[in-house]
Amino acid sequence: MMNIKTITIAAILAIGFTSTISFVNAAGHLKKAQANLDGIELPANYKDWKVISASHRTDNKSMRIILGNDIAVKAARDKQTNPWPDGAILGKLVWKQTTEKNWPTAIAPGEFIHAEFMIKDSKKYKANGTGWGWARWLGMEQKPYGDDKDLNQSCISCHTPVKGRDWVYTTPVTLP
Repeated sequence: MMNIKTITIAAILAIGFTSTISFVNAAGHLKKAQANLDGIELPANYKDWKVISASHRTDNKSMRIILGNDIAVKAARDKQTNPWPDGAILGKLVWKQTTEKNWPTAIAPGEFIHAEFMIKDSKKYKANGTGWGWARWLGMEQKPYGDDKDLNQSCISCHTPVKGRDWVYTTPVTLP
């Protein structure tokens, strides 16, 4: 189990890395990530959002920083997350874990894997049974994830164990 110091250091390192994620085409021009099949677009300003939490998956050795828009951050700080309010957007940025070059006992973000977002709109997404819109963009190319056969179902299936937490695994950090 990671201690809070390791999580904090990992979060700081990862935030530094998020500012370096650019989506550049072969000609060197900045390009916009394509919307997913549900029409959900990569939030334009997510790199400016505040950190709500961090996590580390030991099964696949990945590090995650969980960000939130202003509505999500307010809900997290006010401990009003079950249910999360409509308009809340949670973003999860995921990297492969690597060993910190100058600190061999620490882990650090390596290769960027994907960005995932959950958009809370209990009316718009009522039909999927969760009240959330789900979206993922893969790699530095930010290729939308999903196809007509499985756009949201893999996300919903994965999150079913936390249905009673409004479908959200993230436990917001408590600040002093």
